[in-house]
Amino acid sequence: MAKRPVHPMPADVAAALGDGGVEADYAARPHYQRNDYVGWIGRAKGDETRRKRIGQMVDELRRGGVYMGMDHAPRVCTQ
Repeated sequence: MAKRPVHPMPADVAAALGDGGVEADYAARPHYQRNDYVGWIGRAKGDETRRKRIGQMVDELRRGGVYMGMDHAPRVCTQ
């Protein structure tokens, strides 16, 4: 079984989460979403693309119900 690599949190992403007031929203996301966001941002080829991706992540976290440009309703636990 293949596992996704775990991406460490870059300082600029952590700062954007804090500056955007979305740290709790980020922490509430499943691990795979948090890891995917960081990996996607890390794969940006240039600074402008990286800034755009960070901005998209912060915006999606602020709005909720969106993940990587797709509708994504949060899971509701019934237990």
